[in-house]
Amino acid sequence: MTEGRVKGGTHPLNVKVSVAVCDAGGNLLAFNRMEGASAVSATVAQGKAAASAGFGRPSGALAADSPVIQSIIATLGGRMLPAQGAVPIYKNGELVGAIGGSGATAQQDEECAHAGGAAL
Repeated sequence: MTEGRVKGGTHPLNVKVSVAVCDAGGNLLAFNRMEGASAVSATVAQGKAAASAGFGRPSGALAADSPVIQSIIATLGGRMLPAQGAVPIYKNGELVGAIGGSGATAQQDEECAHAGGAAL
């Protein structure tokens, strides 16, 4: 990865991000931290992807202040991060995982995740 790109890869965002891909159980399958991306973005991208996979919807759609969601996150040792930037991946109608990004704005992180998901 040399630069983050918008859906379809046609418009560069010129951002440095970390990208995490996980399976439906939130287990990390693939990870890349672009040169120049912040160190903390690595952990954040993985947390967003785990949350998206765990709940089967975009991580930004999760109510971070929900007692139920907070309880689930605590039970899982804090691995999930309910913040915008990750999207679930479905194949033939079945949840197979999620892809999450971190390092830019929340909206840009999600755009990168959508672009990555479309490339899978």
